[in-house]
Amino acid sequence: MKKLALIAILAFVGFNSAMAQKTAKMQFKSETIDYGDIKKGSDGVRVFEFTNTGDIDLVITNVTSSCGCTIPKKPDGPIKPGASGKIEVKYDTRRVGPIRKTVTVYSNAEEPTKALKIKGRVLDDEPAKTDDGDTDTK
Repeated sequence: MKKLALIAILAFVGFNSAMAQKTAKMQFKSETIDYGDIKKGSDGVRVFEFTNTGDIDLVITNVTSSCGCTIPKKPDGPIKPGASGKIEVKYDTRRVGPIRKTVTVYSNAEEPTKALKIKGRVLDDEPAKTDDGDTDTK
């Protein structure tokens, strides 16, 4: 009887430790989005695509950006193992100049905090003025 009880306890402990090792994993197609050179006021929406390559549902609890000029949108519900999801990012393209921002994803994944990057440059659509007041047509 003692052997049976010992076997039952070992089986229970082994099952629980096997369950504890199951995790969600995010595999991104790309961890950086390069806008390249884009015109002022153009469409600033881009998408990070990923797959849950883990064993359990992936739950993204929050997505933040490094400044108010970038608005990320997380998936609404959990992502099943093997399923794909998207994180939409909208950059304010009315801001002329370089784009160098970080989007941070918080989840129940094996790597619970993931930093994604966006980069590029927003070009001014007005021609540059020279010192003599003339318009420079490059």
